Amino acid sequence: MNRLFVSAAHKSSGKTTLCIGLCAALRERGEAVQPFKKGPDYIDPLWLGLAAGRPCYNLDAYLSGEEELRAEFARRMAGASLGIVEGNKGLYDGLDLEGSNSNAALAVLLRTPVVLVLDARGMTRGIAPLILGYQAFDKNVQIAGIILNQLGGSRHEAKLRAVIKHYTGVPVLGAVQHDEHLTIVERQQGLVPSNEADAAAATGRVREIARRIASQVDLDALLAVARGAGHLPPVAVSDGNPRIKPGARVVRIGVARDAAFGFYYPGDLEALRQAGAELVAFDAMHDRRLPLIDGLFIGGGFPEMHMEALSSNVELRAELRSAIEAGLPTYAECGGLMYLARGIEWNGRRAEMVGVVPADIAMHSRPVGRGYVHLRETGASPWAGPSSSSATQIRAHEFHYSSVENLPADVKFAYEVERGHGVDGRHDGIVRGNLVASYSHLRDVEGNRWARRFVEFVRRCRTGALRVASGLS
Repeated sequence: MNRLFVSAAHKSSGKTTLCIGLCAALRERGEAVQPFKKGPDYIDPLWLGLAAGRPCYNLDAYLSGEEELRAEFARRMAGASLGIVEGNKGLYDGLDLEGSNSNAALAVLLRTPVVLVLDARGMTRGIAPLILGYQAFDKNVQIAGIILNQLGGSRHEAKLRAVIKHYTGVPVLGAVQHDEHLTIVERQQGLVPSNEADAAAATGRVREIARRIASQVDLDALLAVARGAGHLPPVAVSDGNPRIKPGARVVRIGVARDAAFGFYYPGDLEALRQAGAELVAFDAMHDRRLPLIDGLFIGGGFPEMHMEALSSNVELRAELRSAIEAGLPTYAECGGLMYLARGIEWNGRRAEMVGVVPADIAMHSRPVGRGYVHLRETGASPWAGPSSSSATQIRAHEFHYSSVENLPADVKFAYEVERGHGVDGRHDGIVRGNLVASYSHLRDVEGNRWARRFVEFVRRCRTGALRVASGLS
């Protein structure tokens, strides 16, 4: 498996834009590029997947064990000629003292050479001890090359190349000049998602980035590094989920896919399909009617950025409320929770939403909940798993600038929050009939096969084996 791990000394070094350019440029050269993103992230993978022409998969050592990560990497590399893993934060940054979930640890686990991206603004000779320190800190990490970023001109580049060659011997694989054209508009959570951009404009942006990166990075040298990656030990590879049982009914699950809602992990969508769901996309801003469906999944996104358009679609909002109140099995995460509430208030404006969650959403200038969460099921969820009656902990993540206001005191919750914020610092997963709406984003991994449980619940409701809730008690 030819592969690279692109990391940086610290966050905001420009590695995501660089990886987007590399994926697109190498794809244009005929490589079948499989992108990966380390850690929890929706936005960067959307851009990386667009650039590579293949879905980008997340590798998260906090949510998955080592064997599962190896198997996931091998499974997704099938049919690819090159794997590119983009790290998050800095190479050695992590949640614990040992750096067990750092980029470096994942690179070692996957035996993948690291290309270190360095934001070289204001640096000359001082870049040498930085590189030497990164080399010496963990001898198991193979730093195979450097890409200099945000350079101030040809003289700056020449000085840095001379210093790096004299003191470190690490090859410089690219030198990218500071360029306003090598940017994608950002907001608090990072890059603006590609699903919010016009498709043609997003594709054109990727092509322009690829052209500029290809002219400043030695792609042949980069590929040589990837081809020099060591052999991975054999690992049992399966699809990660059992196939639909013989004779089981296929159920139709509606998925909101539009500019407001785009935060879905490709692996989770695949897990829903493998469990027997036909996923039916709909546009919450423009479709006036729901498609014919048995269940509903509304993921995360930025509904506040589109709240007027969502609110103006009165017909769909009314139909959603009626369907969910009548018992339509529904799962909503973060942005989906916000959309199903009574309304969203932001910058002195308010927009009416679906109203099936009896609460209001208030936007804030700083994150309310951010990072990994630890949950325990209360048993109140209509599709609670076996862990609801045991001590099993569910790991997930959250990232929201909004809070739930004016929620009734008697509301039921699917989870107790042991780490993180959730809805109120102690609970998450508002339960209303057959609806679960939470701030936490679940991953369908070995420790929490939520997709299969949800599909099976939808199927039981569809076949009448389970009484569909009538009313939201």
